[in-house]
Formats: sequence, C-alpha cells, structure tokens
Amino acid sequence: MPSSPDETVAFIGLGVMGYPMAKNLRAGLGPEKTLLICDVNTDALERFKVETEGQGPVEVVKNGFEGTKAAVGIHSLLNSRTYFNMYHRHPANDPCVCNQNTVITMLPGSDAVKTVYLDPETGILAGAIAAVANDQPPAQKLIMECGTIETDTILAVAQTTQKTSSSKLSDALTFVDAPVSGGPMGAQDGTLTFMVGCLPAASPRVFPIVKSYLAHMGNKDGIFLCGDVGAGTAFKIINNYLSAITSLAASEALNIGVKAGLDPSLLTDVINASGGQCWVTSKSNPVPGVQANVPSSRGYEGGFRIELCAKVLGMGKRLAEMVGARTVLDGPTLEAFGEAMADQRYRGKDARVVYKWLNESERR
Repeated sequence: MPSSPDETVAFIGLGVMGYPMAKNLRAGLGPEKTLLICDVNTDALERFKVETEGQGPVEVVKNGFEGTKAAVGIHSLLNSRTYFNMYHRHPANDPCVCNQNTVITMLPGSDAVKTVYLDPETGILAGAIAAVANDQPPAQKLIMECGTIETDTILAVAQTTQKTSSSKLSDALTFVDAPVSGGPMGAQDGTLTFMVGCLPAASPRVFPIVKSYLAHMGNKDGIFLCGDVGAGTAFKIINNYLSAITSLAASEALNIGVKAGLDPSLLTDVINASGGQCWVTSKSNPVPGVQANVPSSRGYEGGFRIELCAKVLGMGKRLAEMVGARTVLDGPTLEAFGEAMADQRYRGKDARVVYKWLNESERR
C-alpha cells in the first residue's frame, strides 16, 4: 500500500464507464501518483493492472474502507452495486487545492446514491464526520456525484450534506453534482462532457478543483459550471431528453429514405449539410454501414443501451412535471422504446436500434 495519502488516488468501480475512466485517470496522474483500484470483478482488476503497466503504481484494495482510508482518510464501506470513485488533492503547485479531500462517485441509481451518501453507518457523510476526530481543523472536503440520478435525490443529498457540513464539519464539506455525457466511447477516448452544479458561494473555490480532476477523464473545454447544486443534473437530464427523442426522429427519417430506395449514406450527407443535422445523424448514425466504429455498424453493441435511454427520458418527463413544463414528444417516444425493448431482438442494444425496429416493422 502507498505510504502517503496525498500521493494516492482511489478509483472504485471498474464498470462499463468506470474502467476506461480509470485508465485515463491513471495515464493523467503521472508516475509519481499511486492509483488504488477496487471492483467486485477480479478479472477486471487484473486486466487493468496489465493494461496500465508502466504508467505508475496500481494497487488493488479489497473494499471501500481500505481505498478511502489510504486515499483521503474518509471511512466508507461500499456494497457490490456501487460505482464509487475517490481522489485526494491536486498537485502541490496549485494553491487552491492544498489540504483538499475529494470524493467522486459514479453510482447506478438513486437507491445506491442514498445508501452510499446517507447511510448512518457506512455512508460518506458518516465517514466525513468520523474523520474529523483525526483532522483538526477539518480539511476542506469535496464530494461529487457523476452519475445520471433523479433530481430529487441529488437535491436531498445536497441538502443533507449542507446541513451536516454546517452543524458538524465547520462548513468544510461541499457537495457537487457533475454528471457525464459521452457514453462508453467518450469514456474510452477521454472526451466526456461534465455538467457541474455547485453552491454559488463555494463555486469560485470549488469549480477549479472540480475541473482539474475531471480534465483527466474528459475534454477540458467540455466541463461546464451550470449553476447551483442540482443544475448539473438538470442539464444532463434535459440533454438526454433531447438525445432520446432525436434518436427516434432520426431513425424514422432515415428509415423513410431507405424504404423509398434512397442511398442512406448520401441522404445522411445531405441531412448533415442541412437543417436536419443532429448528433445522431452526424456522430452515431442508426443505419448500419453508414458510419464506421459506431454501434449500428457493430450490431448495435457497445453504445448507450435502449433501456438506459428510456430511463433518462423518463427522468426528463418527471423533471418537466416537477417544473410545470408542457411536453408532447416524450410519451410517444417512451411508447416506441417500450415496444422495441419488449422484443428480444432489440433488447439490451444501443438505443439507435430503434431504426432496426422500425425498418423491420410493418406500418400500422
């Protein structure tokens, strides 16, 4: 185990997103830093060590307690459902981050977030309180959630964190939401976009810290301060709302063209040079063979699963209801996704598989 927490970063959760993010983090930290890794998948741990050999020390920890103790001294136990990432301190030549403890989580859903942050015995907040006994005065601590989580859950965690920080931690704890966009391909390429929400009073100090961490895993020009805590999540949900609907809309348009006997590659070129251009047509075309190295050309494997796409579209629908915004397209799109997911030929595939579902379906 590394001897000095300030030279150590812990990354726990080598899942579909976490594995490539951890690889990019290992490459970005530099050889003087030790990276601790933890996951329930022992094969992933061993493969990670082989693939990052020579970049700097990589140590396997058995659980979240070991990882957090070595990296930042915050005590927290994790269950097998958790994607939990933790980093400690930026380089010493950055004066704004000295004595800064940072915890970053990438969790699969609201239940996991509530457990990992709020559990009175094993949660992050409980760990932060316990760490105060050995940390006087308390060092500034940053905790950051990067998953796509329900807005009400993010706000509940933020409110509890603020209350705990003011009452028990001398205002030393700050919660930030920073969900990612870009999917597995963006995680692999290190081009993820991060949408950050932070308390306005804390953001001048905290956002530079956040950005310097996230730049290891994403595009440094694609890290946005979106507003108050919770705003990052709202930005991400709205982005995914639009992306889900355009996935179906682009698939419908291209399917019309294919059924009419048009060349889908030429049709795509015309669309991308005209008013119909969107991310789906230009970056992840749903028609197999039109673009290389996209899910549709790999049997719709390796992208943003249709189940997750439907889930985040549902989040957008609920956010609209929360704020009283009228919507029209969410219902029909959710219905279409539901019908496609009910067929085992399309289940578990990238969301752009709705093109194949349309193409293989008869007009009603």
